[in-house]
Amino acid sequence: MPTNDSLINDSSNTVHAPAKTDISHIHQFLGAATPQAWLDAALQDIPTLLQDHANCEKKAAGTAMNLIFRYEFHQDLQLKLAQLIREEMLHYEQVVGIMQERGQAWRHLPASRYAKGMLKHKRTFEPAAMIDVLIIGAFIEARSCERFAALSEVIDDERLAKYYRYLLKSESRHYEDYIALARSLEPKLPKSDSADSDATATAAIDFDQFQQATNGSINSDAQTLDVDQRIAFFREVEAELITSPDSELRFHSGVPA
Repeated sequence: MPTNDSLINDSSNTVHAPAKTDISHIHQFLGAATPQAWLDAALQDIPTLLQDHANCEKKAAGTAMNLIFRYEFHQDLQLKLAQLIREEMLHYEQVVGIMQERGQAWRHLPASRYAKGMLKHKRTFEPAAMIDVLIIGAFIEARSCERFAALSEVIDDERLAKYYRYLLKSESRHYEDYIALARSLEPKLPKSDSADSDATATAAIDFDQFQQATNGSINSDAQTLDVDQRIAFFREVEAELITSPDSELRFHSGVPA
């Protein structure tokens, strides 16, 4: 599988294990750890896990591309997501290559309830909608990182274990990038806390430009755009999706029913 990534040696197609990556911040960010029951089920059906992993990498790149087109005025977002898209598509190529090595044919696999279960809580006005999408993206990346780490400790396949360990650094960075982008939309409260101050909250971007670019309604109220409040909200939603019974095994599914 040709690639410029240092993980893969083009002549031998072997995976080189990276140094151990600290993901303690990921565990602190998430509201629940992956249940042992999910790990047990995943180890019994690696082909489904690989197929859904490939799907997730492709969808992550597609989601980031959609954000680039929708919010083209936000330069920092453009640059960070362009890098993310390249990395997600490289990972997609690598997972497909691993499937081919194992003689695993591509098959259609419906998406899990996971992303939809969070997106149904996305607000409809801007920039709150964008903040929610970015926070949801952060949880997806953080959960991916947490599961790669968990799988690498128990999977009886050193090739996959090394590959999952290799992915930890980029997935943890993706989560951090999404949170940083969400915070860039958070209004900055006035430094003065004087009761008679007539200063108003200002945002990191021009909301008039935002409204024109997105052709949507704007609510720049500081409380509405409190990123920490939305992180806390989606932390509970995401944890419920991960720890509750689920009828299908997927990379981000809940406890096997």
